[in-house]
Parts: sequence; structure tokens; C-alpha cells
Amino acid sequence: MILETITWNANPEIFRIGSFAIRWYGLFFALSFYLGYIIMERIFKKEDIPIGVLDNLATYMIIATVVGARLGHVLFYQPGYYFSHPIEILKIWEGGLASHGAALGIIFAVWLFSRKYKRSFFWTIDRIVIAVALAGFFIRMGNLMNSEIYGTTTSLPWGFIFIHDKSGDGLPHHPTQIYEALSYLAIFGYLLWYYIKKKGKPLEGHLFAMFLILVFGVRFLVEFIKLVQVEEESKYILDLGQILSIPLILVGAWILWYIHKKDKLISA
Repeated sequence: MILETITWNANPEIFRIGSFAIRWYGLFFALSFYLGYIIMERIFKKEDIPIGVLDNLATYMIIATVVGARLGHVLFYQPGYYFSHPIEILKIWEGGLASHGAALGIIFAVWLFSRKYKRSFFWTIDRIVIAVALAGFFIRMGNLMNSEIYGTTTSLPWGFIFIHDKSGDGLPHHPTQIYEALSYLAIFGYLLWYYIKKKGKPLEGHLFAMFLILVFGVRFLVEFIKLVQVEEESKYILDLGQILSIPLILVGAWILWYIHKKDKLISA
């Protein structure tokens, strides 16, 4: 059987009681933290790190991810709208989180955490990015349930017609949420596999560098077939997501080069 299109009619809300609603996006967002904590808990136990340290790190990560991702979306994509409607900034359950803002928030939080708890920055963030990659999968699935952040029109048999997008054109589009979600899930699998392969002692900085290169490399490529989030982006050769991804990819490449060069000098 050859599919012509896929009609996506998923309700963004799981259930509603009066004005209170539980949305799939919020559920997936919470699930990403829950599963991320379980993964980190096993890593900390394996390395004989007190769970109390993980609890403190989790607090840093929750605050950094939510605040960084939300402010990233507000400042990078729609500052005019949100500054005119400041109460809307708080409605994160409706979507509107920027992965670039989350990345910067997490990096800053890990730096603060590492200073306070006398841990190597790379030791901490190498383990954090394993859980973050999995979170990327859930966030994009939340975008899918919200019928948002999808791609350009397509004639491919898996094109999605997003019924709940009231501003949509009724045509099949690339389900770029799924493209990214599956990519991030694969990256999570790679990072976890590499950590296990190295018996919990990867070269410090390697996992973080690969995370930056792979995650934002995928983001850069998928953006070519993704609709712009704000109209101003259509004026540029590259959209804002690509422009913001380039420096993170370059930082990852530099870290990868630097740590392996340093390792060779130490081994020589």
C-alpha cells in the first residue's frame, strides 16, 4: 500500500477540565526530565557519586533548560510580540522553546555547578548531554502533537496534513518534527553507547563535542526544509535556526580537535 498523505488530527490536549488542560507537550517535557534523571542516577551510582549531588544538578538543569529555552525563543524569534504580551512568556506548555537558548542555559548552569561542587566542567556536561539528547526527542514529539514547527510542502507519501494548525494551508508538509526526533534519539543512542564502551571514562569533552556537532548539524540540515518561524527569516539566505547552529557546531569541532590533540601530547 502506498500512502498519498497522512492526515494528522491529534489533539494537543490530553484532557481538559474547565479552563485547565493537560497537553501532550507538557507531558513529554516532564517525561524528558524524569527519564533523564533515571539515566543520570544510574551513571552517578556506577561512578560512586552521591545521589545528593545529582539532585542539586537536576535542579540546576531544570531551571536552566526552562528559562534558557523560553528566553531563547522570546529573544531570538519573537521579541516584539512577547515584550508587548509579557504574560505569554510564562505559557511554556503551549510551546515556544528554543533549543539554542536551552543549550546556552545548560552550558552556563553546568559552569556554575562545576565551580560550586569542584567538578570538571567537561566531566559534568559529558554526562548531561546524554540525557539532553533524549530530551530533544521528546520535545520534538511534543511539537508534533502541537502540530507546529513542521516543514515545507512535499509530494512524498509521508507528507503530513496538520488539521489542528488553523493557519495551515491544508497541504501535505514534511513532518520535520519526526525527522529531528528520530535523529536526536539516534544521537542519544550513540552517546550512551560510547559512554558504556569507554566503561564510564570517555575522554573528557568528547561527548559534549559530538553532541554539539551532531545535534546542531542535524538542526542545520533540517532547517532547509522547515518553514520559517517568523516572517523576517525568509529574507535571509539561512534562517535563524541555522545561523545560531553554526557557532555551536564550530565550538564542538574545536573542542574535539583540542581534546584529542591534548590527549596525543599526553600519551606521547
